[in-house]
Amino acid sequence: MLLGKETVLSRGSSQAFRAGDLMEELVGLREGSSGSPVTLQELWGPCPRIRRGIRVGLEWLKLKLFRVGEDWYFLMILGVLMALISYTMDFAVGRVVQAHMWLYREIGDSHLLRYLSWTVYPVALVSFSSGFSQSITPFSGGSGIPELKTILSGVVLEDYLDIKNFGAKVVGLTCTLAAGSTIFLGKVGPFVHLSVMIAAYLGRVRTKTIGESENKIKQNEMLAAAAAVGVATVFSAPFSGVLFSLEVMSSHFSVWDYWRGFFAATCGAFMFRLLAVFNSEQETITPLYQTSFRVDVPFDLPEIFFFVALGAICGIVSCAYLFCQRTFLGFLKTNRFLSKLLATSKPLYSALAALVLASITYPPGVGRFIASRLSMREHLNSLFDDNSWALMTRNASPAWPAEPDPQNLWFEWYHPPFTVLGTLSFFLIMKFWMLILATTIPIPAGYFMPIFIFGAAIGRLIGEALSVAFPEGIIAGGVTNPIMPGGYALAGAAAFSGAVTHTISTALLAFELTGQIVHALPVLMAVLMANAIAQSCQPSFYDGTIIVKKLPYLPWIRGRNISSHQVIVEHFMNGAITTLAKDTPQEEVVKVVTSTDTAEYPLVESTESQILVGTVRRAHLIQALQAEPPSWAPGQQRCLQDILAVGCPTEPVTLKLSPETSLHQCFLNTPPPGTQPLRAVEPSVPLRDISGPSCGLRVLGGVGESDFQPNKPSGPKVSWPGKMIWDPPLPW
Repeated sequence: MLLGKETVLSRGSSQAFRAGDLMEELVGLREGSSGSPVTLQELWGPCPRIRRGIRVGLEWLKLKLFRVGEDWYFLMILGVLMALISYTMDFAVGRVVQAHMWLYREIGDSHLLRYLSWTVYPVALVSFSSGFSQSITPFSGGSGIPELKTILSGVVLEDYLDIKNFGAKVVGLTCTLAAGSTIFLGKVGPFVHLSVMIAAYLGRVRTKTIGESENKIKQNEMLAAAAAVGVATVFSAPFSGVLFSLEVMSSHFSVWDYWRGFFAATCGAFMFRLLAVFNSEQETITPLYQTSFRVDVPFDLPEIFFFVALGAICGIVSCAYLFCQRTFLGFLKTNRFLSKLLATSKPLYSALAALVLASITYPPGVGRFIASRLSMREHLNSLFDDNSWALMTRNASPAWPAEPDPQNLWFEWYHPPFTVLGTLSFFLIMKFWMLILATTIPIPAGYFMPIFIFGAAIGRLIGEALSVAFPEGIIAGGVTNPIMPGGYALAGAAAFSGAVTHTISTALLAFELTGQIVHALPVLMAVLMANAIAQSCQPSFYDGTIIVKKLPYLPWIRGRNISSHQVIVEHFMNGAITTLAKDTPQEEVVKVVTSTDTAEYPLVESTESQILVGTVRRAHLIQALQAEPPSWAPGQQRCLQDILAVGCPTEPVTLKLSPETSLHQCFLNTPPPGTQPLRAVEPSVPLRDISGPSCGLRVLGGVGESDFQPNKPSGPKVSWPGKMIWDPPLPW
């Protein structure tokens, strides 16, 4: 048997050797061979079937790669690129902040020098951020989410997704984050903007590579997925990233885009945490803010009431914050001095605002009572501590350390002149107006993380107060468990940020950030309560910015007064319109064109039937009237139909409105952005392309043919292009 195996091996080896000799003989490389060397092309030439098969296979592979590339590879590239940018930015910002703290420590004991080192550093960074970004493009300031909401609703904002805006946003945001907790701003919004810009650029690259024409629907699919990637690569939270983008960014969301967002967000979040492992910052992939909450009994049943009350408090405070923030933004636009300063000297305004904020956060002064030495990440880590600081300091008074202790960050919240409750209350009062001031600085910055920390401080204050009121805990079922203020901080962070942004996904974000879901029910109840109050009283932070900036976007009207359902199209349709019938004499057409400046006129079948058939542009009518055809005999009676027959184009009406259609039906039946206009039938028909500042509306549409009757007593029947005023104002 062994001999047989050896024989087989020997035969195989000899056959391989002869095959090698044959190959050497073919190419003429064997020593002593009479053949001359041949090229690979000559060797490959006699195999047409193999070459054809390989060529077909490569073409098939290329086709499959590019066909799938739109869905898989491009989304994966988007997630990986955003993760690399996010991690690189965090790394660079961390080194700059460390340099700032080292300078503050080593500069000496002189209060003047320490004050200058604390304030000049962020002032210089913020001024450079504002000047550099604004000099490249004026669209780089702010978070970018209000403008992206407008773009995804179907409005085109020129150059807002241009690649040059990407560089300005990256540099400006890096400088903003490097200013540290003195400015107290984040990076969520700008990263959503950056991700969308990269998605738009990748879409253009793919279009040029394949040679396809630009497809608006595919572009919006990529942009919707990119919005989720921006959140996921900041918090390493793919689930809440997708849901946050769905709630905040999209007025319409296609289920087809759902998996795209999850796939791209997962790639980005995984790569972001993997880079931390590669850099030896973590041993494995872990949540950003790990907590050590009690798992067996995280809260007692009676505490549900306090969590709901916390949600109500967060909702009320969020309404006050949103109102004050929007009012202050409006004041900046109306005040003559400040508006001129913002229009001509944005870096100067940024420097003055940064100087005020940095002076207040100076640690030996007021800053020691608002934990100004902690970074934003350390703020959350300390607020999520499950121990009660008030009970820990009841019989002990730890001294304020010369430097923050990483193992005892809660020392920054305790000062002997004040209790922990006093320090937290003072922090909330100061940060309330400081955050409003910071949001007015024209620099690339995110505003979600500051309100998330603010909400965590509200929850921590309530939790500490409960731990003082019930030092042994609340008795439930004969068992007493101590209260964990960290759980209230988690609920407060999710509730307040959710109320400000009008989102529910902040509850899921809190779980992904901490890696624990033991407080799922109370956190969700707090978020729902806060949203119920905030959505009934104030527009969201992003909608408020849209209102102040007068962007062409129709705000979501859910949660408004129930009387808004009684508003129908007839209440705000413009009845003062001029129609043109096909049998209208030329003289009357000339009078209409010269006496009105309307861009388009409704075109009806005849004066008697008044059946709507399309639209005709005023400019086209003027051109047709000026170019009189020679075939017309002098004195011949002409009508509009003759003018249309010689080359004046008409446009069909595809969007129609019924006077009885409610405002909510109009909104809900609006076709998704980027799709073809919907040919609707009565009674549920869409309202499309609504834009204009404040209460000004521009409505493209018409009514059904059966409703376009001159004698029907239902009031105005057609609303045509032109400015319209809500008169009387709508109840919502």
